Amino acid sequence: MRGGERCLEAMCELFPGADIYTLLHIPGSVSGTIERHRIITSPLQYFPLVKNKYPYYLPVMPLAIESFCLRGYDLVISSSHCVAKGARILGRTPHLCYCYTPMRYVWDMHAQYFQKQNLTSLVMRLLRRPLKKWDLASSRKVDAFIAISKTVQKRIKRCYTTDSRILYPPVDTERFLHREQRGDYYLVVGAMVPYKRVDIAVDAFNVLGYPLKIAGWGTEEARLKKIAKGNISFLGRLSDPEIASLYSRCKALIFPGEEDFGIVPLEAMASGKPVLAFAGGGAVETVVNYEKGSARPATGILFKEQNAGGLIRAVKSFERIERLFLPEEIKKHSLAFDKKVFKTGFGQIIEEFLSNA
Repeated sequence: MRGGERCLEAMCELFPGADIYTLLHIPGSVSGTIERHRIITSPLQYFPLVKNKYPYYLPVMPLAIESFCLRGYDLVISSSHCVAKGARILGRTPHLCYCYTPMRYVWDMHAQYFQKQNLTSLVMRLLRRPLKKWDLASSRKVDAFIAISKTVQKRIKRCYTTDSRILYPPVDTERFLHREQRGDYYLVVGAMVPYKRVDIAVDAFNVLGYPLKIAGWGTEEARLKKIAKGNISFLGRLSDPEIASLYSRCKALIFPGEEDFGIVPLEAMASGKPVLAFAGGGAVETVVNYEKGSARPATGILFKEQNAGGLIRAVKSFERIERLFLPEEIKKHSLAFDKKVFKTGFGQIIEEFLSNA
């Protein structure tokens, strides 16, 4: 499951009797904890090819979410990175939004989402302004926002001109194996799409020559395979246990993209493994950067230049000081982001929110 689905799973554990409204649902694609809930889907569920070609339906997603008319509930929680917060709510039911980001493809990342010159990108260029207007209007339906990071908190303030609290997404640290001994390979985990910047890792390790394993798939996969040298392995789409095993045996995780939060670095740290990450977005909040003489145990190295040169320098630095990264301390740091911490914090926020509603 992806990060947002793991957040939903934790919410479902807090509210085992809650109904779930979603644009579409593929049975078996999420955990049993989620599947046991009553799941109501939008009309998009019945559109052709929507499960594989959902980006084509972005322009109609606001209409799809507004097809829901929620009534008779004591509380509505929207788990939103796109349109979920725009559902129609009748009466004075309090509405709390756990926000992964304001709608990316109209505010900040339009170019990254629609790089290809095709009909979809043309339609999105024409609809960008009205979609932005809709997104802003739908934010007014929310009584209170929770942001997943400081990065998103700032974006909510800029886009919606409203304040928010921060609650970091959960990591199920118990799922990950902690081995003191490190393997000989570096690891990348994530979708191979442009904004993840897996190309930086490939370019850097083409030069370095160290073993690199890449777990994931996406639109960039074919291109990256063509330019990668023999020391780089592409593992494709793997199960959660397979990825956990890779974490436990790797030398360090490579995280070259800029994420709003980024669950992957914390999964690696839950396995006791250090992280070499670009110094931007959520990684700045989750990775304790190595600083000579600091009393605080480091969990990784943050590199400031988001290019192959910056990563190469970070890897070379890591090779020199690898012994200073202590698996027990790295694992301990990850526990501050554990699912139990999330559930406790979320419960406290809801209690306070309802008392003031």
